[in-house]
Amino acid sequence: MQKNEIYTVSIDDLTAEGSGVCHIDGMAVFIPESAVGDKLRIKIVKVLKNYAFGIIEEILIPSDDRIVPDCIYHKQCGGCVFRHISYEKELEIKAKIVRDAFERIGKLSPAFLPIIGCESRIGYRNKAQYPVSADKNGNIICGFYAQRSHRIVPVNNCLLQPDIFGRIVELILSYAKEKKIAPYKEENNTGILRHIYLRKGHYSDEIMVCLVVRKSIERELKGLVKRLIDEIPGIKSIVMNINPYKTNVILGNKNVTLWGSDIIKDTMCGNEIEISPLSFYQVNTPQAERLYAVAKDFAGLTGKERLLDLYCGAGTIGISMADKAKTVLGVEVIPEAVENAKENAKRNGVENAEFICGDAGEIAKKLADDGMLPDVVVVDPPRKGCDGQTISAICKMSPKCIVMVSCNPATAARDCSILSTMGYATEKVQPVDLFGGTGHVECVVLLSRNEG
Repeated sequence: MQKNEIYTVSIDDLTAEGSGVCHIDGMAVFIPESAVGDKLRIKIVKVLKNYAFGIIEEILIPSDDRIVPDCIYHKQCGGCVFRHISYEKELEIKAKIVRDAFERIGKLSPAFLPIIGCESRIGYRNKAQYPVSADKNGNIICGFYAQRSHRIVPVNNCLLQPDIFGRIVELILSYAKEKKIAPYKEENNTGILRHIYLRKGHYSDEIMVCLVVRKSIERELKGLVKRLIDEIPGIKSIVMNINPYKTNVILGNKNVTLWGSDIIKDTMCGNEIEISPLSFYQVNTPQAERLYAVAKDFAGLTGKERLLDLYCGAGTIGISMADKAKTVLGVEVIPEAVENAKENAKRNGVENAEFICGDAGEIAKKLADDGMLPDVVVVDPPRKGCDGQTISAICKMSPKCIVMVSCNPATAARDCSILSTMGYATEKVQPVDLFGGTGHVECVVLLSRNEG
């Protein structure tokens, strides 16, 4: 196989990245923007040792799963990868991704429950983080990264975001251009405005505007603050986050509240929740409520259990379970999120929950060494999954069950496989789609301690 060769192929599978898969002389070829059942003329654009990449030259026979994409940016932006196929097919693919992870990576055979889909693939996100840069003419732009790159695709109105976000971005970019606030250049860590970071309460409609800057420009932003509060209803918080480092991490450690409150509020599982810039909060609120309801059901709480909630964020999972637990102890590494969790418990009259700040693995080890014996452990780790110290500490505490909430089926399967060697059986897995249109899918896993 050579670059630029033309082939006629049929697509027989689809990856989590949204690329169709065909095989030519036994070699897998990945074709973006294709669908299972497509018959295509393709051109090979890159050949590696064991696989290749191609692009569509002509759709000869379209798949029954194809739809007309509803987003003008879908071919350039790296966010959505499934807008060219029906949502029913997307859910089928995501369920398969979860199943394959546990069966192939984890070598496990749990019960797989039917995937829980979103109500809509439009406007569901309560958070957006827009990187800011300059185009080739030096004009300030923001949007989202193209797939597998740090090239910004200018996006004015993303279908995943609330419409009001697009208006806020327009105001900020216009002001920055007017006041000559330099966009950030990541190649040499110069410029000022790095990201526009927006949050919106799904139920409360409260909006937070967070401007991530390389150095403090509080005085220069006074006019923008006035413009935002005059023109955008619902803004409750305007924050400047300072990140002076040459890093891919979006937020720095220092926040300066320019106007309004340090936080916004929303409702999650019937509880009023405080959200700060640094708080973890699921981006799709209605689906997160379904996700947490599954986790609560898997925990099998009767009111007698001591529950340990690791990677607890703003406490949303633990607080949602507190009415059915004897006690809840949440652990989170971000201090601001821990303070949010404490306030969230207090505001909702939850008196049996405590929250402490620290690394999940280190705190879990200390708790295990001190003889803490929780009945149920809930973990909601980052995409990289749990570290070895955390897994070992959980097993040392010997809870009757572990409920894992994961945004990465591959690392969840890996961690469950490790836990299977330490006395915990993976009983069942519930896929939940929080990210319609994108390649991401969450799952909830129930692990039970092997008796005898």
